[in-house]
Amino acid sequence: MKNWIVLALISMFFAGLTSVIAKMGLKNVSSDTGLAVRTISVVIIVAINAFFFQSAKDFKNLSTNDILILSASGITAGLSWVFYFRAVKLGDVAQVALIDKGSIIITILLSLFLLNEQFTWKIAVGGGLIIAGLLVLTLK
Repeated sequence: MKNWIVLALISMFFAGLTSVIAKMGLKNVSSDTGLAVRTISVVIIVAINAFFFQSAKDFKNLSTNDILILSASGITAGLSWVFYFRAVKLGDVAQVALIDKGSIIITILLSLFLLNEQFTWKIAVGGGLIIAGLLVLTLK
């Protein structure tokens, strides 16, 4: 199995844990408070990871454009988390997580148009199944 697939599967596992653990932690606090605690934890883990693997020395390689693009990514991630946590606080975590994964369709479309990535029949079928799943979840 390719390394990136193993890493993606590990990411999938932790992302699944994240949603359920977050829902449990939001029992007595607002979604914004829960998100603030989560974000502080993320910052600590990411900083430890960067320094442990000596990636911190890469900061000198960042261009202004890199910083702007990565900052935009951080802003969009933060906005996604704000709305995700509000949805998790109010709804069933399984349904919220499934709808949230519809972001894969946005990612596919943007990767085709902005990154010129290849569109294959596997991506088309997988994307179609995701759209079908979203319709099942959201239509009455």
